[in-house]
Amino acid sequence: MTFISRRHALALGGSSLLLPSAARAQANWPAGPVTFVVGYAAGGSTDINARELAHVMTPVIGQQIIIDNKGGAAGSIGLRAVANAKPDGQTLFVAVGTNVIINPHVQKGMIDTLASLAPICQITDYQYVLVVGNSVPVKNAAELVAMAKKDPEKLTFSSSGVGGNNHLAGALFAEAAGIKITHVPYKGTGPAVADVISGQITMNFSSLPPAVSQVKGGNLKALAVTGNKRVSSMPDVPTLKEQGIDVVVTSWQGLFAPAKTPPETLDKIDKAAKEAMKNPKWEEALARDGLEMPPYRTRAQFAKFVADEHAFWGKKLRELNVQME
Repeated sequence: MTFISRRHALALGGSSLLLPSAARAQANWPAGPVTFVVGYAAGGSTDINARELAHVMTPVIGQQIIIDNKGGAAGSIGLRAVANAKPDGQTLFVAVGTNVIINPHVQKGMIDTLASLAPICQITDYQYVLVVGNSVPVKNAAELVAMAKKDPEKLTFSSSGVGGNNHLAGALFAEAAGIKITHVPYKGTGPAVADVISGQITMNFSSLPPAVSQVKGGNLKALAVTGNKRVSSMPDVPTLKEQGIDVVVTSWQGLFAPAKTPPETLDKIDKAAKEAMKNPKWEEALARDGLEMPPYRTRAQFAKFVADEHAFWGKKLRELNVQME
């Protein structure tokens, strides 16, 4: 640590006392209440997680954290609001991975998210589960693939919309397995899963919260999860890779700030968020929704992860010819 004596301070002309207000605010982050912008309506999983993080992070930073829901355009309205906010660390974006790495490639007129936002840290990690209705006569993913090969183009899969991760999971599954299945997009996970239960749709790659209760209630059969490892909420369900299908589709949520936010401010936010996530209440909240703690990454490592994901999905989306409706 470097100490400046009174004599040195006077020699500097008292400049340390005459810093612009913005610089002082950055040095003393947070300078007041912090806003978490969520790109979805209240009540969804991202909103719930943002509120849980705000709850455990508030005592760490000693300031109130306000949730601002700006839903629409698959999260892009909220994203743009943060990208245009003052880069002082007081307005942050609680992003789903797709907001930052998928939307730029499929939405017309979308801003450059890598240039407009500064990644801070990952706050959750989660995957999807391949489910079918009880009327589908299969017990695992391999049998589902065999069924599709026997009767090409008959099988269908639903999603919560074009370009979402559950859509991409289905497309990648079909590609890796060498089968054809018809994509049927819905306007949300609820109706997409409901039609799998009713038998109108063959399968869905569902996020865990809406699927786990239906599987445990006997309304759906879980054939596989899409990550590199099994999930604690469904330990008996194998991964696709365990069943010989080389597909991994995971998602995450993270904190982002406007580009040009000073590095020292980003470091303070990163440190505060990671300290807050050590609170047992945070992990309990994640477990309730079938989410998991993210792998540890430094801020630089998280930024590289985001850039790598952006490049990978850009290439893959072009190969799959996925475009937003």
